[in-house]
Amino acid sequence: MLTLQSYLTLGAIIFSIGVIGIVINRKNIIIIMMCIELLLIAVNFNFIAFSYFNQDLAGQIFVFFILTVAAAEAAIGLAILVALYRNKKTIDVQELNSLRN
Repeated sequence: MLTLQSYLTLGAIIFSIGVIGIVINRKNIIIIMMCIELLLIAVNFNFIAFSYFNQDLAGQIFVFFILTVAAAEAAIGLAILVALYRNKKTIDVQELNSLRN
């Protein structure tokens, strides 16, 4: 049987992969957005684990709100990315640091 510690360890591993992905990759905006989604998934995983083991539905309900915000963040982020690509012809973060030009 899986314990709470098993779920929290898996959540910590997923969260660490997301943080490492953001730290290592500073060039591609799409990869950075995917790593942010990994961070949100890890947090949701921990909420669901605590909710299940404490027999409380509040954590699971809170996950729906986080998923809604994550979907909005992805849609807005991709829209901004498309607009930047049309103007600058690149998605390299180092070249997008100046929004004046």
